[in-house]
Amino acid sequence: MARTVLFHEVGGPEVMRLEDVEPGEPGPGEVLIRVDAIGVNRAEALFRGGHYIEPVRRFPGRLGAEAAGVVEAVGPGVTGLEPGQAVSSVPAFSQNDYAVYAERAVVPASALVRRPDGLDAVSGAAVWMPYLTAYGALVEVGGMRPGDAVVLTAASSGVGLAAIHTANRVGATPIAVTRTGGKKERLLKEGAAHVIVSDEEDVAARVLELTGGRGAEYVFDAVAGPGVTDLARAVAPGGTLFLYGALSGQPTPYPGFELGMPALNMRTYTVLETIRDPRRLDRAVAFVASGLRSGAFRPAVDRTFPLEEVVAAHRYMESGVQIGKIVLTVDH
Repeated sequence: MARTVLFHEVGGPEVMRLEDVEPGEPGPGEVLIRVDAIGVNRAEALFRGGHYIEPVRRFPGRLGAEAAGVVEAVGPGVTGLEPGQAVSSVPAFSQNDYAVYAERAVVPASALVRRPDGLDAVSGAAVWMPYLTAYGALVEVGGMRPGDAVVLTAASSGVGLAAIHTANRVGATPIAVTRTGGKKERLLKEGAAHVIVSDEEDVAARVLELTGGRGAEYVFDAVAGPGVTDLARAVAPGGTLFLYGALSGQPTPYPGFELGMPALNMRTYTVLETIRDPRRLDRAVAFVASGLRSGAFRPAVDRTFPLEEVVAAHRYMESGVQIGKIVLTVDH
């Protein structure tokens, strides 16, 4: 049996329970892993609360897609993985089908990447989703180049910090946006070229000022909602406004007509675009692994919680005070 986080109804963090569950044996194309650490993401809170891009299809529900651990067994047809290997899972599956908030979990082999030497479990649970998200949108889809300006909302999140590091590695100029001034110095330390405090400054006006009136080639937004109209004012002609999250929880307008039909590209993005395409995923893993080796990329872990404190971990995430990733640790 393996202690596993379950929820029997949608709701707040308090609906989660730690229960003993038989993880089962891996089937064709599947792998059983011993889970040592788990990355906590907004997607899990939205799924648990019934607000995610897909509904909970059955109860009890399970959570989690980003874990680090060790292969215990492989199912039929699995090649390239064997017991004892250190691996990390990436969000390549629906939480309705697989989940990793557990001591042991069965996951698709296609969702596993080998953990680079020297990367411990906590770090291995913290790096992949943020960097694959940032790379996939800005480099793979967007084609970000040296000299481009990129505006990053929710810049203190795990993805936001990864996007700062990714922009710097490419030679672009990361402009971080944060609600209050309390995180400004940390964002500058992480490599932001500029930090805009949205509670105190007009974001679009400041971006135009920083870019000599041109605007940013990319805006990478996790908030969505009515604020996209103001963000769109900061996009350079022909630039792209990426929406990779919907933290506002409000309807999101298309601002092009209100702004006079500028040359604006606006699209949604999820990490699944990168992970579900084997060639893109190979390129992304190579990019992130080389960044880790060179020191350009690094795990940004704000705080760890033991698996038993998963409710507290979700409450902490929903408080919005963290800078970087929250990770659950599993004591075997």
